[in-house]
Amino acid sequence: MERGAAELLEIQDSCKNVRRQSFEKLCLSVIIATNMDSLDDYDYRLPKELIAQYPTATRGESRLLVVNRESGELSHARIADLPSLLSPDDALVINDTRVVPARLRGTRIATGGKWEGLFVEAAETGHWKILSKTRGKIVSGERVQLMDRWGTARFTLTFESKLQGGLWIVTPDSKSNFVEALELVGEVPLPPYIRGGKMVAEDLATYQTVYANEPGAVAAPTAGLHFTNELLGAIAEQGTAICNVTLHVGIGTFRPIEVESLNDHEMHSEWGRLSAAVAETLNAIHSCDLGRIVSVGTTAVRVLETAGTTNGLEEWSGDTNLFIKPGYQFKAVDALLTNFHLPKSSLLVLVRTFGGDDLIKEAYAKAIEMKYRFYSYGDAMLII
Repeated sequence: MERGAAELLEIQDSCKNVRRQSFEKLCLSVIIATNMDSLDDYDYRLPKELIAQYPTATRGESRLLVVNRESGELSHARIADLPSLLSPDDALVINDTRVVPARLRGTRIATGGKWEGLFVEAAETGHWKILSKTRGKIVSGERVQLMDRWGTARFTLTFESKLQGGLWIVTPDSKSNFVEALELVGEVPLPPYIRGGKMVAEDLATYQTVYANEPGAVAAPTAGLHFTNELLGAIAEQGTAICNVTLHVGIGTFRPIEVESLNDHEMHSEWGRLSAAVAETLNAIHSCDLGRIVSVGTTAVRVLETAGTTNGLEEWSGDTNLFIKPGYQFKAVDALLTNFHLPKSSLLVLVRTFGGDDLIKEAYAKAIEMKYRFYSYGDAMLII
């Protein structure tokens, strides 16, 4: 009895110690999350010359900063080295969304004034949601004549109703579906930090992944721009699974957060999909506890984490407004290939939450020191 009582007391003390350690760990995570709530902490200085204005001369030649979360080591590689950094037991998850030529230009029929806009999405009713930019004030019922890239008039938009944030519901008089219509009049929707948003002919190919399939994005899933068919072939040949998800990247993805506290940020919504077959494949990898789920880009992360549960991934489709910030517990993603992101953006918050705040800040500082190329057409980072 005495021995049993002693053992019981030892177990109780051990449990108290575990509870105390867990409580201390919880308090530390709360402190970290509280400190990381300020948007100012996600700011950094970037020399303008490091913002890539064009992709590399040949797709797949970008540099790759490898960030090891366990050891804290930073090492330098190339995108071409990716097969050697992956295991045959891993799964590489890519976003197969296709960027539509969403930037629109035209003339206001009533005034003759120039007009610019950005296609956001199409409804089953045939209506479009767009952003509108012009001098003066657009009113309901007004029409805009859309021009193609060579200045030829193609079809008109009738403005129906105004929404918040400069958005409008419009009706195109084109009988084509939205993809075909945009192909006639649209331009590549480059972000403003790339040549002021002005496209060149080459952007039609370079601002699109080689595996783009599902039209609907108004911005590219930029981590995927590094891949060639040859690189994907080499990855698949060694046995690494390549799985497709879809997330139609929206206009809010690259916008800076405009509130001082992350807790006050209203996350944009994007449509995505994870098939039952892909969920089954990825769950099998985790159940064997051998391989990793490697997300190509933050957009794939949003799909996987939205579809993730405590029991694994489930088939999913719909809108997600998931905002991954300090305190978030990842359920599905084990490694992340991503580009370098804008200061004060939700993408940077996600990456620092995943990679560890101090380590990713160190990685960004090292990337700037080593003159890596930043943003959509820039180099990449692999967080393992």
